[in-house]
Amino acid sequence: MAAKGPEDMKHAAIDQNLLESFATERRNAKSENIDSLDTRAILAIINDEDKTVPFAVERALDGIAALVDDVVACFQAGGKLVYIGAGTSGRLGVLDASECPPTYGTPERMVQGLIAGGREALVRSIENAEDRSEDGVADLRGIGFEAKDVLVGITASGQAPYVLGAMDYARGLGAVVAAISCNPDSRTFGYARHKILVEVGPEILTGSTRMKAGTAQKLALNMITTTAMIRIGKTYRNLMVDLTPVNRKLVERSKRLIRQATGCSLEEAVRAFEAAGRKPKLAILMVLLGVDRGKAADLEERSRGRIAAAIELHRKESGRT
Repeated sequence: MAAKGPEDMKHAAIDQNLLESFATERRNAKSENIDSLDTRAILAIINDEDKTVPFAVERALDGIAALVDDVVACFQAGGKLVYIGAGTSGRLGVLDASECPPTYGTPERMVQGLIAGGREALVRSIENAEDRSEDGVADLRGIGFEAKDVLVGITASGQAPYVLGAMDYARGLGAVVAAISCNPDSRTFGYARHKILVEVGPEILTGSTRMKAGTAQKLALNMITTTAMIRIGKTYRNLMVDLTPVNRKLVERSKRLIRQATGCSLEEAVRAFEAAGRKPKLAILMVLLGVDRGKAADLEERSRGRIAAAIELHRKESGRT
């Protein structure tokens, strides 16, 4: 069955025949008798199935890469990345978005997650919330979604009207729209420029898409934000130099990052950290280049946040080769 076009998707009911066609709703032959097994045997089956998930994600890498390139362009143009989903998919999007500010020092608006049913749905199941397409549109309008932004619809089967309505609205604005789904017949693909199929096959418990499907979605979301942040200069080599030290652990991690990036002593790292206003990236530039905070900030700004580019710029301006 081919993915249906947008006009076919509006107000489409899910009947028994359609439900049975979803890859995410098929029964898994490997777990047909799982309720007769002991604990260790059940765990072994779950683990064996989980091992297949990264390979499903690997098959989707080309599509994920194309999406990331558009996300990078979006960020560079001052736009935002928005995830939207229902149930487990929505919670995963909110989780990924919420971890970006402390990890990469991003503004809260830069990566956002929307879930059918709102904040309450993060901690309590509100399954019928996904049936209202108008809510998805209202939620996008509520955060000021624009044509320069990117919307990623996340749904295991690809049928949630809440997600479809939002994707249709975003596409109408001219925004980049992507879909991450585990069902080849996902209706979300009819709205998306980037159609990311992560086909994990039937779940251990039929239809329990919080398992393999959820794991696959989490891996894909990790890749999208992590790679985009690397591309826009939020890391130096493999160090998270733009983290926001909002607690004791992150303060100590910041000092360690400075030491790892520069090879300086702990005492030097502590002094630079405080002199930089507790901004690890500035501290690293200050130590590496022997400059003050103002000069480091100027180099960072002109290098669009990339430490390696800032170092090269300083060398050129200093007449070094």
